[in-house]
Amino acid sequence: MINIKGTYECKVDSKGRFMFPFNFKKQLESIIDKGFIIKRSVFDKCLELYPDEVWDKELEQINGLNRFVKDNIKFITAFMSGHTPVSLDTTGRILIPKHLMDFAGIKTDKDKNKIVLVSAIDRINIWDKEEYDKEILKLNKEYSELAEKVMGNRNKQKDNNDVSQSCITE
Repeated sequence: MINIKGTYECKVDSKGRFMFPFNFKKQLESIIDKGFIIKRSVFDKCLELYPDEVWDKELEQINGLNRFVKDNIKFITAFMSGHTPVSLDTTGRILIPKHLMDFAGIKTDKDKNKIVLVSAIDRINIWDKEEYDKEILKLNKEYSELAEKVMGNRNKQKDNNDVSQSCITE
């Protein structure tokens, strides 16, 4: 299982290339030569960079969908749309395809060419810096409520099951 850690700012050059952070290279050194898949995010205005073996596991799930269900076909088409294999060049850069840069709002202007690479556990999200800052500001306002909603009942549910089973009376 891959657990990528870290958040890094990078600059994108005029061709759409960025230097892949050393710490990510170090964490992924055993699989980095296999390359990556870069694609549009499903929910956010960012890109997702999957190590190749993570992408293969994702495809196993997608491939399990019934192709005689119309919504499944639509989802597969949208999910796979625009995905592109990428790898590090000899200097350690990754090229972001133009259509994906457009989707994520990534700019190459000299004063607005920053991106943020954020670990999403087994993949890396790539954000335009301005978009990332807006999203984080918005999320910070909701973070405590979201944490409670997503994580708050995890132990309680387990404890409740244990208690209910141990409190059975005859």
